[in-house]
Amino acid sequence: MSERHPIIAITGSSGAGTSTVTRTFQNIFRREGVTAAVIEGDSFHRYDRQEMKQRQQEAERQGNKHFSHFGADNNLFGELEALFRDYGETGQGRARKYLHNAEEAAPYGQEPGTFTAWEPLPPDTDMLFYEGLHGAVVTPEHNIAQHADLRIGVVPVVNLEWIQKLWRDKHQRGYSTEAVTDTILRRMPDYVNYIVPQFAHTHVNFQRVPVVDTSNPFIARDIPSADESMVVIRFANPKGIDFQYLLSMVQGSWMSRANTIVVPGGKMELAMQLIFTPFVWRMMERKQRGKA
Repeated sequence: MSERHPIIAITGSSGAGTSTVTRTFQNIFRREGVTAAVIEGDSFHRYDRQEMKQRQQEAERQGNKHFSHFGADNNLFGELEALFRDYGETGQGRARKYLHNAEEAAPYGQEPGTFTAWEPLPPDTDMLFYEGLHGAVVTPEHNIAQHADLRIGVVPVVNLEWIQKLWRDKHQRGYSTEAVTDTILRRMPDYVNYIVPQFAHTHVNFQRVPVVDTSNPFIARDIPSADESMVVIRFANPKGIDFQYLLSMVQGSWMSRANTIVVPGGKMELAMQLIFTPFVWRMMERKQRGKA
């Protein structure tokens, strides 16, 4: 952790909704004049799309039915930890991009599903911002979580998470329900062993809970809307959190525990703005004091 070079890590499963948190922070950074080095967790996968498919097929032939992007073997935990450590110490580090689609790949003259070359981060950034699967991972070999100053978990209840993944993969990526279901099942051991434990290391967790029936996510026709949901926001350490202010500013919110506030789903981004803007202020203040 670093005062001069702070790190914010957003962690959550595929389909969890981490992009909503990222969008909120982008708005905060723009409004507050903060320059962030943005890191996507996909860029620390070990294999590109084509090689991952080949290795998955090979694993299945060998009887491994749980080969997934969630586990340690298919990710560069060492390189990610080195980036967090180096950035915290020096404000620098190496990163690359994963090119998800043709639009992202075109400027680089590469195929979708490939990585760009490793390059130094831009100079003179105010903080590092990570969004991905493993921002708070702790294993016997690696402790990525210890280097992040603010760790945020995005954790919908599991049926909602599956609905969101099914909808995205079917409508945006053209997969069948059967193919997405197979992916969910294949990832389950790594989900339990590598994704879930991170939420014990986060400072704040956001869990969206639908208030409509999601009993069978595999036949859901759409994703429950924000207005059909509540968001449970849990603080690992509530000291310094002005809950009375949040309750007064977010209409329809209430406290369910001493460290937990519940807000209407449609107010989640407002709640994030109110919660995280002071965090960013404090990080920037400490950064300026560290320079003095």
